[in-house]
Amino acid sequence: MHDTGLSFIFFEVSALVMLAAALGLAGLLLRQPLVVSFIAAGILAGPGALGLVQSTEMIAVLGQIAVAVLLFLVGLKLDVKLVRNLGAVAVATGLGQVGFTAVVGFLLCLVMGIDPLSSVYIAVALTFSSTIIIVKLLSDKHEIDSLHGQIALGFLIVQDIFVILAMVVVSALGFGGGEGETGLQEILLLAGGALALMAFVWVFVRWIANPLMGLIARSQELLVIFAVGWAAGLAALADVIGLGQELGGLMAGVSLASTPIRDAIGARLAPLRDFLLLFFFIGLGAGLDLSTLGAQVAPAAVLSVFVLVGNPLIVLAILGFMGYRKRTGFLAGLTVAQISEFSLIFMAMGIALGHVDEGAMGLVTLVGLVTIALSVYMITWSHKLYVLCEPFLGVFERSAPYRENGDSAPAEGEGPDVVILGLGRFGCRIGQGLKERGLEVLGVDFDPEALKTWRAQGMTAQFGDATDPEFVAHLPLARVRAVISAMPRGRGNVLSEADTQPALLHALKAAGYRGEVAVTVTRGAEADAYRDLGATLVLSPFEDAAERAVEKIAEACA
Repeated sequence: MHDTGLSFIFFEVSALVMLAAALGLAGLLLRQPLVVSFIAAGILAGPGALGLVQSTEMIAVLGQIAVAVLLFLVGLKLDVKLVRNLGAVAVATGLGQVGFTAVVGFLLCLVMGIDPLSSVYIAVALTFSSTIIIVKLLSDKHEIDSLHGQIALGFLIVQDIFVILAMVVVSALGFGGGEGETGLQEILLLAGGALALMAFVWVFVRWIANPLMGLIARSQELLVIFAVGWAAGLAALADVIGLGQELGGLMAGVSLASTPIRDAIGARLAPLRDFLLLFFFIGLGAGLDLSTLGAQVAPAAVLSVFVLVGNPLIVLAILGFMGYRKRTGFLAGLTVAQISEFSLIFMAMGIALGHVDEGAMGLVTLVGLVTIALSVYMITWSHKLYVLCEPFLGVFERSAPYRENGDSAPAEGEGPDVVILGLGRFGCRIGQGLKERGLEVLGVDFDPEALKTWRAQGMTAQFGDATDPEFVAHLPLARVRAVISAMPRGRGNVLSEADTQPALLHALKAAGYRGEVAVTVTRGAEADAYRDLGATLVLSPFEDAAERAVEKIAEACA
């Protein structure tokens, strides 16, 4: 017998997915992240527009699973060893930005007439930056391994830890609200349940996680099924205890963060996370009361300007104080010029506990839409923005930005014969060969691990970003006979800025360098363009290696 109810739900889901796909395509053409498109799809499908959303309970359940999976993936990144090794820069920048944004945001909300409790929630929500958006944009620009990219990733981890603490506090605030003995019993039950859950997770991590995941990893399909079941199961268990589904999902991720296959789990679950988050943001957009958003436009504009301008400035100030160049601080600061999907999840928790109303949620959602949409362009065009703003940023840089001046650069009056920019396998091998031929070689990279490996071979190294014209201008080029760029051209097509070679060639020319310049290409067709920009030698690792391999094979077959 044909079930019309199921048919309608099927039609509803398919219509929502197609609507989200259409708006997602439009957002892609406008270089917008899917978060904006999904919320727009929810608003359009909601009762104030097309009225497609009818099965609200089903969408809510899918949204809850999405949040559990999302926080599970965040927990996967919070390896205890990684957190323990966080540098002072990441901690100082992360805590400084969180503290500044929370305090100033709270005061702005009070000035605009928002009640104190709602102001606390809104201020905390403003401190979260979107790890997903930032990592995606930096990866597209091939800047995830740059100096400012690594700093941004560091303070994003600090923010993730703050997210956990904020959600723990909010979950705890939902209990103990009764009076007398009943309230005390609830608090004791919550504390006991939390301790029991943490003990269970500790036992799992200590004795079960690695051998169990070693068995499950033999089947990629089983790996995905177990990961989703583990995330949803601990989320449900934490919810029963009273800690909330969000904290349960996080703990599930943390319990697997130290296993060797955590990256494989994250890669497998990312598409599922994106699909399920569609329903969370659709439900969020559909639940907005459009009639109340008009009153939130002015406060949203004020808070959006604060996030877009204030957050980057505080990061710029902190990094400048700690000895980084203004360029590094500016580029890293732009990454926090938006609020996160976690901001909306945090506000949804406040609504569920009765601490804030729909008006506060609408305000944060508007701020999210504005800041996410604009920050995408700010990060995408960050280098051009820096050129425009650079004359006004001198106050944010020390007279001697010691963290980027190189701790083992050649002494005054001395200098290398060759400078190699990029100390990956290709750059290291070139450096070893040149050293064996009696040449003094200086290696430059922004990756501390690459520098450590280079120095372990007895080579001189300098920390820095070769795409920064100011850094190139300070290189000891007086005696240098050749500069070798072992940084291959990025394969992305987001911006021409993804190609680091032209920026380097222009910087060397501006610095007055007239020696040999070798650049690395991935395709031979790029050679002429680089020669026009000043390269005197073009290295093609893949083609050169193939030719050498052909020679060896031909010799063996002769």
